[in-house]
Amino acid sequence: MFRNLRLVYVTTGSREEARKIGTVLVEEKLAACANILDGMESIYRWKNALETDKESVLLLKTTYSNVAKCTRRIKELHSYDVPCVISLNLAEQEGNPDYLNWIMQNVQKPISAADYETDD
Repeated sequence: MFRNLRLVYVTTGSREEARKIGTVLVEEKLAACANILDGMESIYRWKNALETDKESVLLLKTTYSNVAKCTRRIKELHSYDVPCVISLNLAEQEGNPDYLNWIMQNVQKPISAADYETDD
Protein backbone atom coordinates (compact mmCIF):
# COMPACT_ATOMS: atom_id res chain seq x y z
CA MET A 1 0.00 0.00 0.00
CA PHE A 2 1.22 3.50 -0.83
CA ARG A 3 1.35 5.94 2.05
CA ASN A 4 1.77 9.64 2.32
CA LEU A 5 1.15 10.64 -1.30
CA ARG A 6 -0.36 14.10 -1.67
CA LEU A 7 -2.18 16.25 -4.19
CA VAL A 8 -1.35 19.90 -3.52
CA TYR A 9 -3.97 22.43 -4.64
CA VAL A 10 -2.70 25.96 -5.35
CA THR A 11 -4.48 28.96 -6.84
CA THR A 12 -2.53 31.54 -8.84
CA GLY A 13 -3.26 34.90 -10.40
CA SER A 14 -2.49 33.72 -13.94
CA ARG A 15 -1.60 30.76 -16.13
CA GLU A 16 1.93 32.15 -16.45
CA GLU A 17 2.38 32.25 -12.68
CA ALA A 18 1.09 28.68 -12.35
CA ARG A 19 3.47 27.55 -15.10
CA LYS A 20 6.44 29.28 -13.44
CA ILE A 21 5.73 27.76 -10.02
CA GLY A 22 4.93 24.32 -11.44
CA THR A 23 8.09 24.26 -13.55
CA VAL A 24 10.31 25.18 -10.60
CA LEU A 25 8.76 22.56 -8.31
CA VAL A 26 9.09 19.78 -10.90
CA GLU A 27 12.66 20.84 -11.80
CA GLU A 28 13.60 20.79 -8.11
CA LYS A 29 11.89 17.38 -7.68
CA LEU A 30 9.56 18.75 -5.03
CA ALA A 31 6.66 17.57 -7.21
CA ALA A 32 6.51 14.78 -9.78
CA CYS A 33 3.95 16.55 -11.94
CA ALA A 34 2.13 19.88 -12.21
CA ASN A 35 -1.23 20.40 -13.92
CA ILE A 36 -2.66 23.81 -14.74
CA LEU A 37 -6.39 24.47 -14.97
CA ASP A 38 -7.05 27.90 -16.41
CA GLY A 39 -10.12 30.11 -16.27
CA MET A 40 -11.34 29.51 -12.73
CA GLU A 41 -13.47 32.21 -11.14
CA SER A 42 -12.97 32.77 -7.41
CA ILE A 43 -15.27 34.55 -4.98
CA TYR A 44 -13.73 35.31 -1.60
CA ARG A 45 -13.50 37.82 1.21
CA TRP A 46 -10.26 39.82 1.50
CA LYS A 47 -9.75 42.67 3.96
CA ASN A 48 -13.50 42.80 4.70
CA ALA A 49 -14.44 43.19 1.03
CA LEU A 50 -16.08 40.65 -1.26
CA GLU A 51 -13.78 39.98 -4.22
CA THR A 52 -14.23 38.17 -7.54
CA ASP A 53 -11.20 37.26 -9.67
CA LYS A 54 -10.11 35.02 -12.51
CA GLU A 55 -7.45 32.58 -11.36
CA SER A 56 -5.62 29.45 -12.47
CA VAL A 57 -5.41 26.25 -10.45
CA LEU A 58 -2.10 24.46 -10.07
CA LEU A 59 -2.31 20.80 -9.02
CA LEU A 60 0.90 19.17 -7.82
CA LYS A 61 1.55 15.48 -7.13
CA THR A 62 4.10 14.83 -4.41
CA THR A 63 4.77 13.04 -1.12
CA TYR A 64 3.88 14.10 2.40
CA SER A 65 7.56 14.63 3.22
CA ASN A 66 7.79 17.24 0.42
CA VAL A 67 4.65 19.24 1.28
CA ALA A 68 6.36 21.64 3.70
CA LYS A 69 9.20 22.27 1.20
CA CYS A 70 6.64 22.77 -1.59
CA THR A 71 4.70 25.23 0.55
CA ARG A 72 7.82 27.25 1.40
CA ARG A 73 8.90 27.34 -2.26
CA ILE A 74 5.41 28.31 -3.46
CA LYS A 75 5.32 31.18 -0.93
CA GLU A 76 8.72 32.38 -2.22
CA LEU A 77 7.58 32.33 -5.86
CA HIS A 78 3.93 33.41 -5.50
CA SER A 79 2.59 36.92 -6.06
CA TYR A 80 -0.15 36.66 -3.39
CA ASP A 81 0.35 37.80 0.21
CA VAL A 82 -1.43 34.63 1.40
CA PRO A 83 -1.36 31.99 -1.36
CA CYS A 84 -3.78 29.08 -1.20
CA VAL A 85 -1.76 25.89 -0.67
CA ILE A 86 -3.79 22.86 0.44
CA SER A 87 -2.50 19.29 0.66
CA LEU A 88 -4.94 16.42 0.08
CA ASN A 89 -4.12 12.80 0.93
CA LEU A 90 -4.01 10.24 -1.91
CA ALA A 91 -4.51 6.52 -1.39
CA GLU A 92 -3.81 3.47 -3.57
CA GLN A 93 -7.43 2.42 -3.82
CA GLU A 94 -8.27 5.86 -5.20
CA GLY A 95 -6.07 5.60 -8.28
CA ASN A 96 -3.70 3.71 -10.52
CA PRO A 97 -0.98 2.11 -8.35
CA ASP A 98 1.48 2.33 -11.27
CA TYR A 99 0.94 6.10 -11.45
CA LEU A 100 1.23 6.47 -7.67
CA ASN A 101 4.53 4.58 -7.81
CA TRP A 102 5.69 6.92 -10.61
CA ILE A 103 5.00 9.92 -8.33
CA MET A 104 7.21 8.43 -5.63
CA GLN A 105 10.01 7.74 -8.13
CA ASN A 106 10.02 11.33 -9.43
CA VAL A 107 10.24 13.40 -6.27
CA GLN A 108 12.92 13.94 -3.64
CA LYS A 109 13.11 10.90 -1.42
CA PRO A 110 12.03 11.42 2.19
CA ILE A 111 14.48 10.91 5.01
CA SER A 112 12.62 7.82 6.21
CA ALA A 113 11.58 5.00 3.87
CA ALA A 114 8.40 4.65 5.99
CA ASP A 115 7.13 7.84 4.36
CA TYR A 116 6.58 5.98 1.07
CA GLU A 117 5.94 2.35 1.96
CA THR A 118 4.63 -0.07 -0.66
CA ASP A 119 3.41 -3.65 -0.55
CA ASP A 120 5.78 -4.65 -3.38
